[in-house]
Amino acid sequence: MRNYPTITDRKIRMALVGCGRIAANHFNAMKQHAANIEIVDVCDVNSDALKNAVELTGAKGHPSLTEMLKTTTADVVILTTPSGLHPDQAVEIAKSGRHVMTEKPMATRWEDGLRMVKACDDAGVRLFVVKQNRRNSTLQLLKRAVEQKRFGRIHMVNINVFWTRPQEYYDAAKWRGTWEFDGGAFMNQASHYVDLLDWLIGPVEKIQAMMSTTRDIEVEDTGVLNVKWRNGALGSMSVTMLTYPQNLEGSITILGEKGTVRVGGVAVNDIQLWQFADVQDYDAQIKDANYQTTSVYGFGHPLYYNNVIEVLRGKAEPETDGREGLKSLELLIGAYLAARDGKTVSLPLEY
Repeated sequence: MRNYPTITDRKIRMALVGCGRIAANHFNAMKQHAANIEIVDVCDVNSDALKNAVELTGAKGHPSLTEMLKTTTADVVILTTPSGLHPDQAVEIAKSGRHVMTEKPMATRWEDGLRMVKACDDAGVRLFVVKQNRRNSTLQLLKRAVEQKRFGRIHMVNINVFWTRPQEYYDAAKWRGTWEFDGGAFMNQASHYVDLLDWLIGPVEKIQAMMSTTRDIEVEDTGVLNVKWRNGALGSMSVTMLTYPQNLEGSITILGEKGTVRVGGVAVNDIQLWQFADVQDYDAQIKDANYQTTSVYGFGHPLYYNNVIEVLRGKAEPETDGREGLKSLELLIGAYLAARDGKTVSLPLEY
């Protein structure tokens, strides 16, 4: 195991690149951890977005990542930029000797994800990939039940993401809905749900996919996956951004020989069915775990930051590092290859 330097005698200094839609969640998370985090720099090519971020955070503003890296004192640089920009930016940050935290997906191409991990390894810095949904209270209970093998043999898994993204959403930024910078409904909007396929159930053996496009964009806005896991479980995933008139459902259902669970709501925030052959003390926490959400992002960002702080303090291991991030990227690329070629794709993509 590589030994990384720790920060124990001061606040952890952070900089953020890309002051758009998701950046607000990061600013809020850093504010909640103000006792441990100091935000020193923000960067955006959009002058209005940059101005707003400077006013909100009090950090120094920069129109260029390259220029920011020349003067920043940040220990960690956070990437909330369009997904296709993450690889080159991550490599540049790693070469400057700083840790990288990147929003999902870490990249839009498999080789770019590998390149990011290698660059951080070579530079001796950490690569954090944001998977904040894993920290949601409902999914933490579900993960616990799976790890304790309460389902017995898992027979079937079904995931639904029925959300809406109108044409105006894609038209609001030129990079949205493009293969190079964004990816489609699976890679962007539903990527946290793709992450559940491996994180909750285990390594995937084979994947089939069909996808379609209705909006005026390059990528898919609707699709279905068939999945076979190495443990023998079968499953499916249905995703659409065409739900009328608003986001309807983000759910996962697991059917096992000794348990049945459905976590639904708009964003897996409501445990609707929890039945097992055995009884555990935390079963009583089910109702308390359910929460109202006004956002499909959930409330996991502050909890994710807590792990990052603990890692940099030398008190924990990262929950989702670059290699963990590659697992969901591999599933995504496998799904796109399966849909493109009309074939069953076996994983891993390479040995």
